[in-house]
Amino acid sequence: MQLPSGFRFAGVTCGIKKSGKPDLTLVVADPGSVAAGVYTQNQVVAAPVVLSRSRTPGAIRAVVVNSGNANACTGQRGMEDAEQTTRWVAEAVGCEPSEVLVMSTGVIGHHLPMERISAGVAQASGELASDPDAFLRAADAILTTDQGRKIAARQSTLPGGETISLAGMAKGAGMIGPNMATMLGLVVTDLTLSAEDAQAALSHAADRSFNRISVEGHTSTNDTLVLLSSNRVGTAAQTKGAQTKGAQTDGDTLAAFTAALTEMCIELAKKIPADGEGATHVIEIAVRGAQTDASAAKIAKTIAESALVKTAITGGDPNWGRIVSAAGYAGEPIEPAAMALAIQGTQVYRDGAPVAFDAAAASAAIRSASEVRLELIVGRGAGEATFWTSDLTVDYVRFNSEYTT
Repeated sequence: MQLPSGFRFAGVTCGIKKSGKPDLTLVVADPGSVAAGVYTQNQVVAAPVVLSRSRTPGAIRAVVVNSGNANACTGQRGMEDAEQTTRWVAEAVGCEPSEVLVMSTGVIGHHLPMERISAGVAQASGELASDPDAFLRAADAILTTDQGRKIAARQSTLPGGETISLAGMAKGAGMIGPNMATMLGLVVTDLTLSAEDAQAALSHAADRSFNRISVEGHTSTNDTLVLLSSNRVGTAAQTKGAQTKGAQTDGDTLAAFTAALTEMCIELAKKIPADGEGATHVIEIAVRGAQTDASAAKIAKTIAESALVKTAITGGDPNWGRIVSAAGYAGEPIEPAAMALAIQGTQVYRDGAPVAFDAAAASAAIRSASEVRLELIVGRGAGEATFWTSDLTVDYVRFNSEYTT
């Protein structure tokens, strides 16, 4: 794994989780770094989201993540605890508290165990390293109900010939609804960026990745995605000001970076519904022919959040009527006579009418696939969008009837 230059990582166990699993992550960037963020659109919002949202885009040196406790719905004390955490991190790594972002995930409505947080920050700061093992320990410590780590890394050659690196980690398996706006993501890169360019690239990538996934459509209080750039690669001229610290990137370079970032964010985002609590299939919903891309996205989202569609896939049932009817109540303009649908490569509906197909073979194709693709045409427009969700199983119901949130 080729990690971006200018970063150190740590993941430790400090006793937040009763399970004894790793529960605190620290990522530190070299001086001169910048960050951007996108956050939950839930009106009930956790203290770390309020704090981090107020600091991005801007000059950021460190991100601290605790898992096992969301620090959500915790009132003024929750804000004070988040701010205190940034002070401990700043003292430990040698930066200003205002240069630290906080993420939290876990059970809602409990105050953070601050003595353990303090000890965890001290331990993590002493274990910071730039090697892949440190990155993997950091990726593990942000997990909660996840079955395993969610990471991605790649290199990209820019139009000017320079090679940059990107690496990302994410968590989430339940309480997943698009709308970034319980999901966290952190992406690091060494490309020289202004804070504003970083924000533009991240917002674009999030809209086409993390905002296109769902498990059960429940938007969390804590959803956060942060892009942190160490500004180590690139020769663009520096701009001035705390909120624009970094470099103004030329258009071709920014476009190439945004494409690479979006591609990696899609890879990371798809790992979340794949790990959906109790999930047996990822469902990819590709909608074409809508009036606009936004319209297509809303139709795909509506299908993704249909319990009837999700359970049909669980059972290997090519029940095309559930999919077509969900598109019809999405509230977006469609052309019913022009609609067509293929399920895992089998055409089942065309020009607004059913098509004869081998139901047993179609069912077998669904059952045998870990990822099931639904291709829906809703009209003759240019709008298109892709959305990912998980199926809905008895195990999901069992888990969430027993898990305290």
